[in-house]
Amino acid sequence: MNYQFDFGAIISSWPELLEGCWLTLWLSAVSMMLGLGVAIVIVLAKRNGIAALRFVASSFVEIIRNTPFLVQVFFVFFGLPALGVSLTAGTAAIFALGLNCGAFSAEIIRGGVEAVPRGQSEAGAALGLRPFQVLQYIILRPAFRTIYPALSGQFILLLLTSSIVSSISAEELTSVAQRLESTTFRSFEIYSTVTLLYLAMSMVFAMTFKFIGRCYFSYPVK
Repeated sequence: MNYQFDFGAIISSWPELLEGCWLTLWLSAVSMMLGLGVAIVIVLAKRNGIAALRFVASSFVEIIRNTPFLVQVFFVFFGLPALGVSLTAGTAAIFALGLNCGAFSAEIIRGGVEAVPRGQSEAGAALGLRPFQVLQYIILRPAFRTIYPALSGQFILLLLTSSIVSSISAEELTSVAQRLESTTFRSFEIYSTVTLLYLAMSMVFAMTFKFIGRCYFSYPVK
């Protein structure tokens, strides 16, 4: 093997890589919040008494869950302009990630909501709680405590999936790595470093979610 390893390009490009990490974290956090909102709306729609609303929500989940995320990103960025909806690469990335996360998270949340006994909702209504209070305190809070570990895993998966949006030139860590690789031709050094950076960000997300779970849901420390 005649390949000469040289991490000098990594050292000189470190500020760009750190900026890529920050962009990835920001993109993932915004998409995560959007996805959580979408998931809750889907769950409420599927529990609604209107059949058409349930059909639309179920169809959306099935379409998103059974098509490649890369195709979804291309549809949002390249397909929607044909309908008069043009988005920047960053906005399209957030929109696509949020919808994808929402569809997968909806099934997780639905499982948690259905695990809450119906009698608890009826008891809350009998105590005079408003429907929104019943939803917030009687249904969603116990459900989120049950599904929090699975939902945390889904959000970490979202962080890793965000690398795909580099295909539409959205700014994040992978797109920065591709740009550096095209100028330095140090593929091994750049992508091995990027691999470690993604691993570090995933561990940061995991520790953050564990801390939130311990504080908000009183999970024991492991």
